[in-house]
Amino acid sequence: MTALRTIAFYLPQFHRIPENDAWWGEGFTEWTNTRRAQPLFPGHAQPRIPGELGYYDLDDPGVPERQAALAREHGIAGFCYYFYWFNGRRLLERPLEAMLARGTPDFPFCVCWANENWSRRWDGGDNGLLMEQHYGIEDSRHVFDAFMRLFADRRYLRVDGRPVLLVYKPDLIPDLPATTRAWRAQAHAAGERDPYLVACETASRTPAPAFGFDATVEFPPHQFDSYWLNAKVRGLAAGFSGIVSSYRALIAQSMARDASDAKRFRCIAPGWDNTARRGLSSTVYAGTSPELFGYWADAMARDTRARLSGDEQLLFVNAWNEWAEGCYLEPDARTGTQYLEALRDAVAPVVPG
Repeated sequence: MTALRTIAFYLPQFHRIPENDAWWGEGFTEWTNTRRAQPLFPGHAQPRIPGELGYYDLDDPGVPERQAALAREHGIAGFCYYFYWFNGRRLLERPLEAMLARGTPDFPFCVCWANENWSRRWDGGDNGLLMEQHYGIEDSRHVFDAFMRLFADRRYLRVDGRPVLLVYKPDLIPDLPATTRAWRAQAHAAGERDPYLVACETASRTPAPAFGFDATVEFPPHQFDSYWLNAKVRGLAAGFSGIVSSYRALIAQSMARDASDAKRFRCIAPGWDNTARRGLSSTVYAGTSPELFGYWADAMARDTRARLSGDEQLLFVNAWNEWAEGCYLEPDARTGTQYLEALRDAVAPVVPG
């Protein structure tokens, strides 16, 4: 029996790049925002402090090795790297390129094209633009050439021999069915297998066939309701304009959702708290715990095994290391490896009784 594979989204913004130095200040990385976060109410777990991996730098080749070992030990089958391409200009590419050049760690990976604008609001919108995403026929061809170069790596994640490619905001691409048809034709012309295209449910939950995709993947907390709990939070910081919501309610919505109407991969999140990025306008899911996360992971693993078969038994996690969004599996100073342990126990192979 094919084992369920758990794939964690992977943010590469833990090394310096000239663009971030210019936009945010000398030496900026994801740790910059993470370190300066402040609690917004009594008991609010901010700032988030890393555990055994420390405030790492992805330019250090030893870091990806330790990350992969930790992930593998806890039932994770691969990472999904965010891939940033702005009409031929790439950003944050060094960790992925270094991994390709070294051939290590020996750990499966795929990519998700993070096809949204970069803005000062950290929301992919049009206000305070830093890097803008444009679309066109030639750019579509060039970006897929870049993807096919990755597909050639022996570690690249595949479903029935087909390379898995995710798109973060497919809705933004004009004439999307024409684009996906062109990508498939381009792969065939190069002698590559038909790509297994996955649309992230970030802006909508349109069924995959409408996009020309093979499947969609959930992306909590996107496309889930946020229950407003602000009035119940004592000592909330003055001027707070964001929302405090319920992690339990997020899990309840996920478990109540019928995913059998389409080819949909489930996705779970150990939490969400983007205070480090948004400050007084942040979204905080309160009530997180390793136990609740493990309960959710177990339910989604069971759902995946019941609905999908073979290589399509994929379960995604948002995310491995989104520290500034309070959404990470990596050990921290407060809970250590408890979230990883909860995931490992939940996705362990089913032993026939």
